[in-house]
Amino acid sequence: MTGSEIPSSFRLAYVPGVTPTKWVRVWHERLPHTSLELVQAGATEAPELLAGGGADAGLVRLPVDRSVLSAIPLYTETTVVVIPKDHAATTADEVSLDDLADEIVLHPLDDLLDWETLPGLPAIERPETTADAIELVAAGVGVLLVPQSLARLHHRKDLTYRPVPEAPESRVALSWPEAEVTPDLVEEFIGIVRGRTVNSTRGRAATPPRPTEKTKGKEKAKGKRPGTGGGTGGTRHKPASGGKPPSGGRAGGQSGKRGKPRGR
Repeated sequence: MTGSEIPSSFRLAYVPGVTPTKWVRVWHERLPHTSLELVQAGATEAPELLAGGGADAGLVRLPVDRSVLSAIPLYTETTVVVIPKDHAATTADEVSLDDLADEIVLHPLDDLLDWETLPGLPAIERPETTADAIELVAAGVGVLLVPQSLARLHHRKDLTYRPVPEAPESRVALSWPEAEVTPDLVEEFIGIVRGRTVNSTRGRAATPPRPTEKTKGKEKAKGKRPGTGGGTGGTRHKPASGGKPPSGGRAGGQSGKRGKPRGR
């Protein structure tokens, strides 16, 4: 894409815990004349934002409605339990779901972990957000299971966390509105997150290699061969099916022996 074909801006939504910094940096290096606008959205709000055209693409947490949005999974996060620093579980490197059986486990409304059965004891009310649940953990009301990036995002000096290997994991994906043809700038961002080089031909027309002096010489020599049309194009033509082979040639599979000279 060059010149007027490049839209003036690209809107990228991202959910809490996801850090798009490294991809944004590559974007600015490759498309310095196309601005990238970051749009922060809640984990449950991001799919609706994309479907409504509020962003061109987004870094979201799965699942999303695949009949409305396309998605490419990028990575999977470890789930951790957020606990007070004086909690007994801090003595272990990992925590099992059985270890939480007698704990009040908070389940905020914006939780996207795919639980079949919630561990621990239920709270009287569900916190509205993960941030609200963190405040309740700090107040000693219960514990909270979240993707590790959210535990880091809501870091507090009085709280810590431990991995919970048995818990469902959160998958982060690049998503965009479903369409027959993926927009060019979305293709550009897909290439960036997948680590394609700037010269990758996927999703765009390949740039023909520049001829070197060596290749120019070969093309020139090829054009001077007999039967190539005077050296203008250098294209060799095969005889039509069933045609006779050129004079002095051999039919395919023939032995090529010369016959006796005819008598005069």
